[in-house]
Formats: sequence, structure tokens, C-alpha cells
Amino acid sequence: MSNQQAAQTPNVKALPIIASFLIAGFIGLFSETALNMALRDLIIGFGIHETTAQWLTTGYLLTLGILVPISGFILQWFTTRQLFIASLIFSIIGTFIAAIAPTFSVLMIARVVQAIGTALLLPLMFNTILVIIPPHKRGRAMGIIGLVIMFAPAVGPTVSGLILKTLTWHWIFWISLPLLLVALVFGSFFMQNITTPTKPKIDILSIILSTIGFGGIVYGFSSAGEGGGWGSTEVIIALVVGILGLIVFSIRQVKMKEPMLDLTAFKYPMFVIGLLLILVSMMVILSSMMILPLYLQTSLALSTFAAGLMLLPGGIVNGLLSPVMGGLFDRFGPKWLVIPGLIIVVATMFGFSTISLETSTALIVALHIALMIGVSMIMMPAQTNGLNELPPELYPHGTAIMNTLQQVAGAVGTAVAISILSSGSRSFMESVSDPTDPLNVVLAFTNGVQNAFIFGAIVAVVGLIISFFIKRIIVDNQEQAH
Repeated sequence: MSNQQAAQTPNVKALPIIASFLIAGFIGLFSETALNMALRDLIIGFGIHETTAQWLTTGYLLTLGILVPISGFILQWFTTRQLFIASLIFSIIGTFIAAIAPTFSVLMIARVVQAIGTALLLPLMFNTILVIIPPHKRGRAMGIIGLVIMFAPAVGPTVSGLILKTLTWHWIFWISLPLLLVALVFGSFFMQNITTPTKPKIDILSIILSTIGFGGIVYGFSSAGEGGGWGSTEVIIALVVGILGLIVFSIRQVKMKEPMLDLTAFKYPMFVIGLLLILVSMMVILSSMMILPLYLQTSLALSTFAAGLMLLPGGIVNGLLSPVMGGLFDRFGPKWLVIPGLIIVVATMFGFSTISLETSTALIVALHIALMIGVSMIMMPAQTNGLNELPPELYPHGTAIMNTLQQVAGAVGTAVAISILSSGSRSFMESVSDPTDPLNVVLAFTNGVQNAFIFGAIVAVVGLIISFFIKRIIVDNQEQAH
């Protein structure tokens, strides 16, 4: 197998390759959340509705949901260098179009082009780490990758808040552009081909079914979260078509000799448990990242910049701890990190469910830091342990499955949390005597926020139950022989 041979290439320089991925990945993920803070400016500037503006994030997620499942197949068709350079070129073109975008439609196209770059980059990054880093050192390497994946979205709102204080939203992209060019030049010099493309047969029907399945589910949940509501015809049709597409896609993959996405990865129990824990973490973290800024800006009436600053310490702590947790995973395995991590997450989510108008900002910052510590103890250890169980020929498929379902879990978690927030606010307003009182409006919103965090706590409890079944994957001699 080409992957196995590549892992033993003696002249592969791991450090420059990882550095290339880190620079490119940071900018890609930074711009994903940086734009969230600018939504209000975009709504006013382009004269669009909130639900239309939300498509800048939903369209990005939808593109990832469609392209990432195909990535396992793409990784076997092209070399590492080709895919890395292609992903950077898409990101650079998308960022440049966004920087000069005169209308919402042009900005929307730019976001889709950017997402194509990210969809190529993320699975390639994980697959490359699995091939070039031996299993007993993977925890630390994955921890460094985790630093970027969690830190970039965490600092995005704070940095964009700073930019928006003095400059227009276009500068979010102008500042990203030279850094992407640096990543492209750096990667062009140092990126090496670490796999030999096997060029499996292209199955057009699998690509169509995957697009309908994953695209339909992400679109359905995102539309429900944006205000379409669960009962709207659009949401129901999208979800039904998505689920049916996914069922037919799965049946086809199981029956094919050379599947586009090899579902035999699900035969490995630690991979499945690792995957479930990642999905729980993504649902909790992405719903929290959506609900918390809304609470800070609506209930506590903070500015976008102040809200971004409050969430910065947690992001920094998470970024700093990810490599540390990776090192601890290499030494002690996943159980002693994942179970305590989930206990912390459950406790903080219940803590968040009690926040009110009187809650001090210090307590919010402390809870957010605790949540980020808990998540850093779960994400990379669970992911690395799960992928370690797979044989090398399943690495591209395992990373594609994990990355795809993370996007789906993110869309599901956000949509459910937002709809719980809305219904919690509505039910509160129905119980008050004066719905026009501005104080009641804020109290109703806060009640919705509390309900949304109770949902997050329940999801975390499910994760805690699953975590008791996690076992360390001991790398056997056969793996080391590769």
C-alpha cells in the first residue's frame, strides 16, 4: 500500500510540512468565524435580511458538507503537493474576491470558493499527519493541529472586532491575503509528496448521492436554525431527501469493490467511539459559540468587541492546552483525559444554564475557560485514538468520515440550540402580562439561552456515558513494521 511505503520514506521532513499546514489552516479557519462579527455591518451595508446574511456561514458549511466526503477519494487521485497548492489557490482567489466584493452575491461566491480551499486542506492535513508521524508520537502532533483548529476560530471574533472598530469588513480579507500567499510560497518549497496516487475508478453516482445526502442534511438543519423552523416545507424536504440520499449512498458504498468512502472504518469500535465523542464535542462547542455571543450582546448589552474580548481567554487557554493534552495522551492514553474532560464540560454547561442578567462577566469568562479546558481534553485524544485503530489504507476514509460528520454535527447542534432558544423566549413571553416591556424581552431571551445550554448539558451527559467505553489503542508490531 502506498501510504505504508510513504510512511517509511526516510527523507520526509515532517516539521516544514506541518508548519505549511498550520499557517494555511489558521487563516482558513480564522476567516470562517471572523466574518460572524461583521454580519451586522453587512446587513446594513448590503441592505439584506439577517437570514440572507446567515448564508455566508451556512453556504460555507454546506460547501464543506458536500466536498469533504469526496476528499477520501480525491486524496487517492492527486499527490500531496498538488492538493496542498490547489487548496491554497482556491483560498487565495476566494479571499481576494471577498476583499473586493461590491455586492452580497459576489461575497457569497467568494465564501464558496474559500470553502473549497478549506475542504481540500483539512482532510489532507489529517491524512498527512497519520502517514508521516509514527503512532506513539501522534498525540502531540494532533495537539498542535488542534491548537490551530480551536485557536483560529476563537480569536477570529476578537481580531475582527478590533478591525471593525477602525476599518471596514473588507479588511478582514485584505489582512488574511498576504498570510495565505506566505503559506503558498512556504508550502511550495517544503511540501513533499508522501503518498502515491492509486487513482481508483470514479463513480459519478456515489458523488451525486453523497452531495444530495450530506448537502441535504446540512442545508435542512441550517435552514431550521436560521428561522425557517422545523415545520417549514423547505426544511422537511431537505432533511428527508438528505437522509434518503445518505441511506442509498451507504448501501452503494458497502456493495462496491472500490468505494468512494470506505465504510468498513465503522467496523473498528474505538474509531466509532472516538467519532461519537468528536460529534458530541462539536455540537456542544459550536452551539455555545453561537449562543454565548448572542447572550453577551443581547442580555448583557455588550459591544461586539467587548463580547469578543470576553471569549478570548478561553480560546487562548484551549490553544495552549491542545499540544499539552496531545503529549499527555501519548503517555497515558485517552481514558484519563476524556472522562474528566467530559465531567468538566457537563458541569460548565449546567453552570451556563443558570446565567441571568445579574451574572458577573468574571463568572462567564471562568465558565468559558473551563469549557475550553474540558474540550481540549476530549477532542484530540478521542480523534487520535480512533484513527490509530485504523489500518493505513483506511486513513483517507477515516479522516474524511470524521471531518464530514463534524460539519453535520456542527450544523445540527447550532440549529437545535437556536430553535430551543427561540421557543424558550416565546414561551416566556406568553406567560408575562406586558410583552411590550423591554425588560421582559431581555428576560425572555435570557430564558431561551438557559434552555439552549440545558440542551448542551444533555448532549455532554450522553458523551460522558459513551466515554466510559473508550480503550487505549496499543500499536502492535505489525503497525511498527510499516
